[in-house]
Amino acid sequence: MQYFLFIMLIALTILFIFEMRRSLKRSKKTVELINKYWNDKKNPRLIEEIFNFVENDRRLSSITKKYNADKNDFAALYEKLLIWGDFRKYNRFIPITSFFYAGALEYLLSHKNDDAKSLTQRMMNFFHI
Repeated sequence: MQYFLFIMLIALTILFIFEMRRSLKRSKKTVELINKYWNDKKNPRLIEEIFNFVENDRRLSSITKKYNADKNDFAALYEKLLIWGDFRKYNRFIPITSFFYAGALEYLLSHKNDDAKSLTQRMMNFFHI
């Protein structure tokens, strides 16, 4: 019984380390993109960088596959979020940060035909802004 508990403790520790690494990598990327494109919000490379990160993340890529999302969907959602969410609060910028969290991304892709104001308000609530 002790060996089983010890193995479980090691497994949970490893899982914790991997998830913390993923979280820090995501935070670093969002801050990098916000700083890089703050003065050039209409740059098409921004959407490419967001989409590439999402496709390389195991959790986020499963959501894009579920909704068959492509770069055009991301670009349309980004433009909608930019209409009402074109402001920065600390290291959060709704049009960029929303794509990096599983709950926010799932909501965006499942409601991609909603109006810009309701999507932005929902994302602001998601991030407690």
